[in-house]
Amino acid sequence: MAEPMGSASLAIAKLEADPDPNDQSTALLQPSFATRVFTSRQRACSALVFIVMLIITCVSTASAIAFAFLLFRGPNSGSLRLERARPIQNPTVILVSSDGFRFGYQFKTQTPNIDRLTANGTEAEAGMIPVFPTLTFPNHYSIVTGLYPCSHGIISNGFPYGNDTFTMKSHEPKWWLGEPLWETVTKNGLKAATYFWPGSEVKKGNWDCPPSLCKKYDGSIPFEERVDTVLSYFDLPVSDRPVFMTLYFEDPDHQGHKVGPDDPEITEAISMIDKMMGRLIQGLERKGVFEDVTILMVGDHGMVGTCDKKLIFLEDLAPWIEIPHDWVQSYSPLLSIRPPHGISPSEVVAKMREGLSSGKVKNGMYLKVYLKEDLPERLHYSYSDRIPPIVGLIEEAYKVEQKTSKRQECGGAHGYDNEFFSMRTIFIGHGPQFAKSRKVPSFMNVELYNTVTSILKIQGAPNNGTPSFPSTILLPGTWS
Repeated sequence: MAEPMGSASLAIAKLEADPDPNDQSTALLQPSFATRVFTSRQRACSALVFIVMLIITCVSTASAIAFAFLLFRGPNSGSLRLERARPIQNPTVILVSSDGFRFGYQFKTQTPNIDRLTANGTEAEAGMIPVFPTLTFPNHYSIVTGLYPCSHGIISNGFPYGNDTFTMKSHEPKWWLGEPLWETVTKNGLKAATYFWPGSEVKKGNWDCPPSLCKKYDGSIPFEERVDTVLSYFDLPVSDRPVFMTLYFEDPDHQGHKVGPDDPEITEAISMIDKMMGRLIQGLERKGVFEDVTILMVGDHGMVGTCDKKLIFLEDLAPWIEIPHDWVQSYSPLLSIRPPHGISPSEVVAKMREGLSSGKVKNGMYLKVYLKEDLPERLHYSYSDRIPPIVGLIEEAYKVEQKTSKRQECGGAHGYDNEFFSMRTIFIGHGPQFAKSRKVPSFMNVELYNTVTSILKIQGAPNNGTPSFPSTILLPGTWS
């Protein structure tokens, strides 16, 4: 039998059944109006926060998808993309030449990309020394063979020899002696690629200039396309990827000949070269291989301003000796004379010297004439039948011509004695083998062949470079 409820129990039961809103006891048991409003708002806020978070999540997800789409779009889209290349397994060298890049040009304007290579690499502090004559073809071929012109055979940009004539379009192997780097690389069982370089189109030894990796010279191809092609090699399977690549730009040599080394056109050309180096660097970074690849940025020679005021005319030597036009193989900045058979070169030199020193030949003191065997040994320009028997060294910025003319011309030239500072060019090495922010003394460009073979750890061919030179410029333990 249930126990009867007490008064307190009855009161609670009554309140629960019929609450009195004015009773304080009831207020303790039931939420107030304010409390009910607050709770309702709290629920609304929670719902709003949830909706906002949901929207943010959707937007973030969509953005991430869109960004990923942009990153991985095709190579012709022009959009930023991450192109992770296959890992670098073998040491890899990109040899970049900026034709006519006189040492000091890099200080004419802002060059942030070249500066970056310098700051994080090794630089020839006072420039690299070209071989004599300081011309494009002899120097480019010396860089890749380690040989002086008298050894590799390309003694000038053009010259007659025997019943034939060498020109910059001559690709017969008979002209190109020595073993260039692309041949050395393939001889060692590796792959090389050349995007323009004097001699690279010549099929000799085990190098057959493969169409996919050897570009035939075409100056109309934009610099950007050249850079992008070199970058595309890093997308190849590791077994097909070149470990040695060349990249060539005609500037600023093109502008230097027209306007000399101090014109605003030169500044614009240097800015363009810097942009191309930036394009190369950024492309390698996108592929994740920049720090693993070695970049060697070089030039082939310098440039000096010339004007008609600094001319020497061979016709002014007539009182002492006639120098017919057909004796002369080149006038400036390298005077080369090959007299016909039966005429003594030594007698020709003696009479020319007499006239030049007489004080009666305008600017005669600025031309020194030698039998080739008597040239200064430092020029390494004697021991080749291709070199004519008489060579004239012209003072910096002067020119030799056959006859007096009224032509007015001021521009730029190179080809002079490589002892002139104006003929120096640049060297910057960046990569795993080079110390950061290091300056090294000037050196001859024939040292680069051994440097590259040491970086690639391959056997090179005999050359005129110093075998121990790589140890003076590369970090210990990074080469062999």
